[in-house]
Amino acid sequence: MDEDEELVPPSLRQHVVPILRTAMEIEEENPRVAFLCRFTAFEKAMKVDPNSSGRGVRQFKTYLLHRLEMDEQETMRKLAATDAKEIQRFFEQYCEKNLWVDIKTKSQEEMASCYEIASVLHDVLKTVTPEKYHAEFDMYAKGIERDKPFLFNYNILPLNIPGTTQPVMEIPEIKAAVKLLCSIDNLPKPRIDPTSADEEMGGPVVRDLFDWLWRTFGFQKSNVENQKEHLILLLANIDMRKGSSRHQSETQNHEIRGDTVTYLMRKIFQNYISWCQYLQLESNIKIPRGFSIQQPELLYVGLYLLIWGEASNVRFMPECLCYIFHHMARDLYAIISNRREDSFDPPFIQNGHDDAFLQLIIQPIFTVMQKEAAISKYGTTSHSKWRNYDDLNEYFWSKKCFKQLGWPMDPTSEFFVIPTKSKNDREISGYGLPMMLLHAGYLIALIAIRWATKEEHDHVVRRQRIPKTNFVELRTFLLLFRSFDRMWTFLILAFQAMVIIAWSPSRSLSAMFEPTIFRGVMTIFVTDAFLNFLQAMLEIVLKWKAWRSLEYSQMIRYVLKFASALAWLMILPTMYLSSWIGNMPTESIYNFAVALYIFPYILSALFFIFLPFRRALELSNSCIVRFFLWWTQPKLYVARGMYALFWILLLICKLAFSFYVEISPLVGYTRKIMFSEWGSYEHAMVYFMDIQIWYAIFSTICGGMSGAFSGVGEIRNLEMLRSRFEAIPRAFGKNLVPRHGSQSNRNGHEDGKNFHIEEFSDIWNAFIISLREEDLLSNRERNLLIVPSSMAMGETTVFQWPPFLLANKIPFALGIAKSVKANDEELRKRIKEDPYTYYAVIECYETMFNILYGLIDEPNDKKVVDQIRGGIEDSIRRQSLVKEFQLDELPQLSAMFDKLIGLLLEHYHADMKRQIITLLQDIMEIITQDIMKNGQGILKDENIFNQHFANINLDSVKSRSWRDKCVRLQLLLETKESATYVPMNLEAQRRIIFFANSLFMKMPKAPQVRSMMSFSVLTPYFEEEVLLSPDDLYTRNEHGVSIIFYLREIYPDEWKNFLERINFKPKDEDALKDRMSEICPWASYRAQTLFRTVRGMMYYRKALEIQCLQDKADLDQLDRKEIAESSREAIAIADIKFTYVVTCQVYGMQKVSKDARDKSSYLNILNLMIMYPSLRVAYIDEVEVMTADGMKEKTYYSVLVKGGIRYDEEIYRIKLPGKPTDIGEAKPENQNHAIIFTRGEALQPIDMNQDNYLEEASKMRNLLEEFEGKKNGKSKPTILGLREHIFNLGGSSLAWFMSNQEISFVTIGQRVLANLLKVRFHYGHSDIFDRIFHITRGGISKASKTINLSEGIFSGFNSILREGNVTHYEYMQAGKGHDIGMNQISSLESKVAIGNGEQTLSRDIYRLGQRFDFYRMLSVYCTTVGFYFSSMVAVLAVYVFLYGRLYLAMKGLETSSLLNQPTHRNVKPLETALASQCVFQLGLLLLLPMFMEIGLENGLSTALGEVVIMHLQLASMFFTFQLGTKIHYYSRTILHGGAKHRPALGRVFVVYHAKFAENYRMFSRSHFVKGLELLMLLVLNQVYGSSYRMSNLHLFLTYCIWFLVASWLFAPFIFNPSCFEWQTIVDDWTDWRVWMENREGIGMSVDQSWEAWWSSEQEHLRKSSVHIRLLEIILSLRFLIHHCSIVCYLNIAHPSEGILVYALSWLLVLLVLVVLKMDFIGQQIFGKDLQLMFRILKALGFLVSVFVVAVLFVIGNLTISDVIVGIIGFMAAGWCILLIGQASSPLLKKKTMLWDTIMELGRVYDNMMGFILFFPIAVLSRVPFMSELQARLLFNRAFSQGLQMSRILAGQKDIEEFE
Repeated sequence: MDEDEELVPPSLRQHVVPILRTAMEIEEENPRVAFLCRFTAFEKAMKVDPNSSGRGVRQFKTYLLHRLEMDEQETMRKLAATDAKEIQRFFEQYCEKNLWVDIKTKSQEEMASCYEIASVLHDVLKTVTPEKYHAEFDMYAKGIERDKPFLFNYNILPLNIPGTTQPVMEIPEIKAAVKLLCSIDNLPKPRIDPTSADEEMGGPVVRDLFDWLWRTFGFQKSNVENQKEHLILLLANIDMRKGSSRHQSETQNHEIRGDTVTYLMRKIFQNYISWCQYLQLESNIKIPRGFSIQQPELLYVGLYLLIWGEASNVRFMPECLCYIFHHMARDLYAIISNRREDSFDPPFIQNGHDDAFLQLIIQPIFTVMQKEAAISKYGTTSHSKWRNYDDLNEYFWSKKCFKQLGWPMDPTSEFFVIPTKSKNDREISGYGLPMMLLHAGYLIALIAIRWATKEEHDHVVRRQRIPKTNFVELRTFLLLFRSFDRMWTFLILAFQAMVIIAWSPSRSLSAMFEPTIFRGVMTIFVTDAFLNFLQAMLEIVLKWKAWRSLEYSQMIRYVLKFASALAWLMILPTMYLSSWIGNMPTESIYNFAVALYIFPYILSALFFIFLPFRRALELSNSCIVRFFLWWTQPKLYVARGMYALFWILLLICKLAFSFYVEISPLVGYTRKIMFSEWGSYEHAMVYFMDIQIWYAIFSTICGGMSGAFSGVGEIRNLEMLRSRFEAIPRAFGKNLVPRHGSQSNRNGHEDGKNFHIEEFSDIWNAFIISLREEDLLSNRERNLLIVPSSMAMGETTVFQWPPFLLANKIPFALGIAKSVKANDEELRKRIKEDPYTYYAVIECYETMFNILYGLIDEPNDKKVVDQIRGGIEDSIRRQSLVKEFQLDELPQLSAMFDKLIGLLLEHYHADMKRQIITLLQDIMEIITQDIMKNGQGILKDENIFNQHFANINLDSVKSRSWRDKCVRLQLLLETKESATYVPMNLEAQRRIIFFANSLFMKMPKAPQVRSMMSFSVLTPYFEEEVLLSPDDLYTRNEHGVSIIFYLREIYPDEWKNFLERINFKPKDEDALKDRMSEICPWASYRAQTLFRTVRGMMYYRKALEIQCLQDKADLDQLDRKEIAESSREAIAIADIKFTYVVTCQVYGMQKVSKDARDKSSYLNILNLMIMYPSLRVAYIDEVEVMTADGMKEKTYYSVLVKGGIRYDEEIYRIKLPGKPTDIGEAKPENQNHAIIFTRGEALQPIDMNQDNYLEEASKMRNLLEEFEGKKNGKSKPTILGLREHIFNLGGSSLAWFMSNQEISFVTIGQRVLANLLKVRFHYGHSDIFDRIFHITRGGISKASKTINLSEGIFSGFNSILREGNVTHYEYMQAGKGHDIGMNQISSLESKVAIGNGEQTLSRDIYRLGQRFDFYRMLSVYCTTVGFYFSSMVAVLAVYVFLYGRLYLAMKGLETSSLLNQPTHRNVKPLETALASQCVFQLGLLLLLPMFMEIGLENGLSTALGEVVIMHLQLASMFFTFQLGTKIHYYSRTILHGGAKHRPALGRVFVVYHAKFAENYRMFSRSHFVKGLELLMLLVLNQVYGSSYRMSNLHLFLTYCIWFLVASWLFAPFIFNPSCFEWQTIVDDWTDWRVWMENREGIGMSVDQSWEAWWSSEQEHLRKSSVHIRLLEIILSLRFLIHHCSIVCYLNIAHPSEGILVYALSWLLVLLVLVVLKMDFIGQQIFGKDLQLMFRILKALGFLVSVFVVAVLFVIGNLTISDVIVGIIGFMAAGWCILLIGQASSPLLKKKTMLWDTIMELGRVYDNMMGFILFFPIAVLSRVPFMSELQARLLFNRAFSQGLQMSRILAGQKDIEEFE
């Protein structure tokens, strides 16, 4: 970037930068005019900001003024005597030269640049000579002014730029689409806006339909140009795909087919038509009489696209867009149908501005969003207090919007009312049953009042703010019951029935038919009535804040359902109690009531059986149908019209296991302890949890079977690849080669194995070359894997396989020839035993002679070679080869020929020819004299001056194909070892194997490139790494390890290949710094950088260009000129088929930033655009402008740029109504602003940590064809799911664990979700969206703050709810990076858990749970929030178990009830039930699918070995620890909120030691506190529990809980590198103490001060409702159980257990708190002035305490155990006080002294917990081998691969690498 441009402030960039760039362009040609340009820039800056009020404006003006003063003296005029004449003449010359003469020789890029410079020069001319302006320049000025609005830098299509026609504009479909849009003859003309510049030019310029819409509705010009190109490409691509053949399309008069426009209309307006039908409105898409159908259709399509393109954040509200389009389409129809006038007044008055539509329509709606976002405090306020995107959009699901909002939109409508906080705004979460009943009664009365006074108070309601719409997201677990009420009802009723049956004497299922038992089972209907009542009540209460948004019919429905549920709740128990007395008629009445009660359920079941009938009813908008469905479901625009063997078998197994293992054996035990009831609670928790376990088992089995049948794992290793390679070209031709009509075998080989070999070799070789360019292969490995082209294959009579298949075959054949002495038959038989040996021999034989013929120049020499060849072939024909030839001399010939080939491949030198002649003569002598028994006379020379083989021709050596032939022959001759392990690189092996395997999987036939679906890729970027700089690579961490050193150690083979590729051998470290321009990209391609992602995505374009050339069936028959033309056509086709947009949100800020890192990121992104010309970058530009009143105002734009020669070139600049990222979540907002710049019918969102591969890109055509098919009889897919490969950085065990976990999820997990359960959604992976479907339905993600934190999955929810279909395919994959440090993984897991917590509260989950059929609803539960809820219940079961045992032990029930042997046997089933939580704890739910998928793809032995090694490396501890992360953040999110994006740490490399304080801050509340609580419970149970301990299951259960405690307390340190090194321990302790003792919390970050961290940990409590804080206080009282139990069991307290002892214990607790407070006050008062006195007082207090304890030992029977256990008890009491104080923080903060006491108590506890954690680590660090053992555990895979991890951990010191 030029220095002038760097200094331009943001507020002036739009006005000044083009002028400064023009000055730079013409500086060399005319320095004086460049000076005048800078002068004009200065004048422009003065005009825009005369007072220099903008940031940086004053500095820029000062700099530019100094530059002008200097240039004025130094520059000279060349053309005239004055500046005015100089600029006039230069302007005239420039226009003549560049705009009028030879313009056809200039490209469109050059013409656009010329017009831009001419436009700037014209402005300079008017600035320099305002009064001296001459008429002779009017011609140039008018031409520039006329063409300037249309001469934008083009994106893909150069529509309005003169010059040479580019190939893309020669495509017949493009030309036809452009012609179609230019048909405007019969349209009325918009009248001229008096304030417009067009007034001066004689009228508006209207060239096409989009210009007409622009003038009519006031859209922005950039938006018009953007959507014009968008529509042209859509029309052309759809016409290519659905239209005629390629030959027909190439005719001169090609036209866009009518069904092409109809198809596009139907797809774009499908949602609008559905919306109109839902609201029973007439569609405003009407065709006037006398019009051709296509023109109005294109006007409607163009209008919608223009609305969508300028809608900004409103794009997330699809029905709002329908509302806007509905009214604007009505206006459009009124205009075009009025034939009486030739012109009309535009409905949107522009007033000289280019953004009338934005200001009048979008801006008011955006302002509402902005205000709602401000109320939400950016997502931190309760969801119920503000309206998110869904609430605002669902306002348009009702006809009320037409009456209340109107058109033009009424600014006084309640939709635009400024939100205010109501006194009655309270959070309902946490409400109990009495409060819910109160609200329900109040709502019934409210409906009656509103219904009676509806008209009377209409004007009052109109001014109220619109509430939440249809749904309220409340923080309560009741939403989980409400969303999946049918599942909970089923499980509860089944549990009740099984308990009743098990309680019978026989305890068998047959007992159910006994009258007494059957009567008991019938009580399930009473329970169902209660649950139904609870659901009806929740529907009312939890929708309290959305109640006013409901229609009256919905209100009545909810109230009637509540009344009906209440009535049944009274009727059924009454009837049942009557029947219990024994009155038979009453019992019959009860049975009749039950039959009447279940009648709706029977109807629902019938609907489920006849699924198409149910779907048709639900999708119907008929009033009659809606009336009948009114009772069963509320009226909603989405979730209408939503298999079962999987779940039937699962539920049978689950219920059978529960009955026979969990319920029936526990009945006797439950009777024993019936009054304690603890066992029942624990068992019930396990019963509701184990459905997740059964799901894991069934999904693993079914997923494995499905994968096996689909062909996954058919080729698992290189050996299987070699054995199946012959079938690969045929499989390639079957799937990846499109049909060209009748295709013949071009080369005519009789075996047919070269079917489509040319296409296969092109893709295969490009694949292998890409592996080489990525340094995954060496040069030799590349040559071994290359397949010869078809032209080379024509030189041999056998198929030429890749050399890696033929390696070692020639030496092996030579050995056979040497050993065979009998006859030719034996030789032939042994050679043909291995087909590849036979192929190698024939190819080697024929290639040798081809090389000899190529070298020989003399006819006599050719006769000699002919005689030799004839003799060989004659002896073979006569089967006398063994007799007539000395075959044991062949190795000597092979060695000599190998030397000859090596010499031919060397660079030419003076002595080369002589050496070749000598070798050639030696070879001939060996053949004729040593090998041929009768060949001595062949080499007779004719005379002394004409020696044989003395003249050779070396011209052929220069040919690339000839050299390739020599390389291949050399490999065949010299490769003596087997190429079984070629390639050696594991990643290269994996990719080759997967590609080969995928060719045998089922996939659609690939179409030709021109007939494929067009698509785009969109990558959001914020501030991640773009390219690693030299400073990044050489900066060392705390261990002295730099990134470049780390990479060389982790990827030694790739580093070696890289040095070989650039032909560089470094002598030392400094030598590397000379090649950083190549090393930096190499390193960046191994990190999660934008460079890596862009390179991977651009493989799509490369693959398309190759395939487009292949589609030329006669390509090998074309001459060079025709091939060049085909290449240009291939590039053009690739342009319109593929678009890649990187949405760099802060690119504009980085461009003007002074920060070195930001500036580096900008330059690297610019280099990417220059490196890849088709890459586009979109960003949000922030510009300061001066308003009319002189105030500064920020204006925001969506900008699209591309790479130019030196700078980025702006293509489109679309003004936004405000800052979009202030409204919703950052990532979806970033995607949304850039989605308007994408093209095509499909869209693939790719994250910054993803990658792509060339071989996978070649299958994109096949994958996109899936959009046209129906999978399993369902509708066409709207999202295509792909599998992903997890590439991790480094060889750590954590990376391996997470990689296997993620791979199992993206393979077997997705396979089950999509193919079996039909509930796959979008998980932020590299899925491909039906772009048109989604942009008309809210986009590819949801963006509401907080609730849509996991934005990706909500796009899947939205797609399914809007009748979409999400599928999954495994024949194509993409790469994805993963964080691999313990802290980074935990951050990721916490984000996912928080996202699932927010999903639990969302309307999407509620609607899926309510609208899916029963089995699909179960699938949704188990695959989304159910997993996290079940995990939470599993951990909660541990707490209940330990607290229950402690309670029994303290009350003596454990001793009295359980000490006898028969009871021991009864308790074992309880242990069996409790042991199921260990399945969650030890990560077995994750290991099952992991084991299955690894076994499927790599073999069962490999899977078993990996699972065993994973456990030896403490994988169970890792998964157990992550279980704690999941349940902590999931439960806290539901109760307290606080969802936010966690920073993506570790995106580069991680060999990182986290300090002890850092680990404590991160895991203290989520793991350490809970682990210490469980530890205390275990200790107390161990001390006071006296139950049996001889059961193996009991030991396993106890071990699991101890293991859980150990994992939660010490896993962060075990998986923390260098944690057990003594010096590291010392440093961590020092850092910990400094952090703990720092009391300056205000204004400091959490990593600097304990107080700041402690305060931030209470943030979620301060934002919680009163009810939640009260719940926290109640839960904290559990610690009093510890305290009470311990105090009552102290030896000093026996035999008294009365209230006196307990009161004395609390007195002691309070005394301790007083002492702590006095100590805190004393430090503040006496700490400085009276320090000695303060210490004396503390010493006296300590002595008094010791004296008291001594007295108690002597007098009160106090024991040592009492002291230890008492400390635990008092710690529990203090912790209880601390938790209560934290929950009461809003109240206590007003009382400073109390709050300070709570804070100091918290400091004491954190000190104690830190010491408890730190002490074992410090002790273990003194064990000599501990550090080495930890390194082996963490990096075992790296060690096993030979990587020097010890060198990395030890640091970079004293290592001589370049020796």
